[in-house]
Amino acid sequence: MAEFVINQEVRTDTPTVEVTISANNALPLGRHTFRLVVVDDSGNTSIPDEVVVIVADTQNPTAVLGAPRSVNFATSFNLDGSRSFDAGGGRVVSYLWTYMGQP
Repeated sequence: MAEFVINQEVRTDTPTVEVTISANNALPLGRHTFRLVVVDDSGNTSIPDEVVVIVADTQNPTAVLGAPRSVNFATSFNLDGSRSFDAGGGRVVSYLWTYMGQP
């Protein structure tokens, strides 16, 4: 069990860890990124690996947007909302797409 704080490492000697959640430290709805770096017995560290966990609303649908990480200049590409879901038992029936510009 571990309480995670943004940008603070949690070190364990086991390959799994529980992300301990309570009413006082609940993760807000949306995407949350977790990173893992492993260290061998010689002290060598790995390249980080990351995973995105979606904390979903149990009543409203949850949008999950897939896209390529990079595209060639002047090349079309697809956005994919097919992994969107409604944990409350409904089904997604329409998708509203908006280009938000550059960050």
